[in-house]
Amino acid sequence: MNSKFLEQVRADLRMRRYSFATEKTYLLWIKRFIYFTGKEHPATVEISQIKSYLTYLAVKQHVSANTQKVALNALIYLFQKFLQRKVGKLGFKLATKQQTIPSVLSVGGVAEILEHLEGRNKLIIQLLYGSGLRVGECLRLRVMDIDLSRFSLTVHNGKGRKDRVTILSPKLKTVLEEHITNGIEVQKRTISEE
Repeated sequence: MNSKFLEQVRADLRMRRYSFATEKTYLLWIKRFIYFTGKEHPATVEISQIKSYLTYLAVKQHVSANTQKVALNALIYLFQKFLQRKVGKLGFKLATKQQTIPSVLSVGGVAEILEHLEGRNKLIIQLLYGSGLRVGECLRLRVMDIDLSRFSLTVHNGKGRKDRVTILSPKLKTVLEEHITNGIEVQKRTISEE
């Protein structure tokens, strides 16, 4: 269970309309920072501890530059926005570990994975791969976001809280129609049973 302080931070993040992913990430880095400082309350911790922590991440933990930037952003939010404490120049050691290039599955590799899936899970993977959706975007799709006549999907509140339209594979038309029809039938049965 989180501390009262972290719950207050969570409430502030939500009030400021940060995305759920950002909220989760910031809370993780803030919690790690609190443990780094020996569980000293951030309102009383010396600002120099931020420099020490970010340098520790680069030198001892060997994090990538992007990871260090995320930790920095979380701490800047905590001190400047939440606690309203000026941070100023920190002068910490920058991480030098290069980001690894992600491995990308071949078309055959994706086909092999799809062979082992069925039903809803297979449809989710097909949508992720065929439409370039992020997991959260796919799981938030609604029937009204699917345009089977134009073979397009509307993604609402995607990365950066932006809406966008993306492609839908024509191969998924029949599967989606069946999935939507089955969902409607289940809803009708549930309503009639009540």
